[in-house]
Amino acid sequence: MIVVISGTNRPEARSKVVAGLVAGMLEEVGAASKVLDLADLPGELFDPGSYAEKPAAFAPFQEAILQAQGIVTVVPEYNGSYPGVLKYFIDMLRFPESLAGVPAAFVGVAAGEWGGLRPVEQLEMVFQYRSAHLFGRRVFLKGIGSLLDDAGRLTDPAVEARLRRMLEEFVAFARAVPRPGR
Repeated sequence: MIVVISGTNRPEARSKVVAGLVAGMLEEVGAASKVLDLADLPGELFDPGSYAEKPAAFAPFQEAILQAQGIVTVVPEYNGSYPGVLKYFIDMLRFPESLAGVPAAFVGVAAGEWGGLRPVEQLEMVFQYRSAHLFGRRVFLKGIGSLLDDAGRLTDPAVEARLRRMLEEFVAFARAVPRPGR
């Protein structure tokens, strides 16, 4: 299964819409998928005591990551970086086993011209530090406000084709990467 992380907990975030699109495209190319919406993180996770002992309600998030054949993170750009809740989520994952050896791909989402390039590059450094296998192709969705229609579909066929191609290639990559201990 490929886990798709919707990289924000912001209400009505376009990243969540894109994560749903990504999950649907993964299913279309023959890969089971599961969306992890950071808006669903349990509130008690944000208690400082969670660093020492994770609340039981966090277990489904942790298990999804541990069982993932690959991870696609939909990364919105907030103030030139990725959202703090995404970093906190990664910090709460067991180290090192949660991301070590896991194939990882990224989709940047932004209102601006660069489509989330900065946060994707910054997040790739964190995933690299955690020993994930980074997939070389990324997709950046610039001007996201006009790129999605009212039904949450991509309005640009070229962007949709680019995203689909990246996901097809990522599925092949994720299936080819050996996963010791998983």
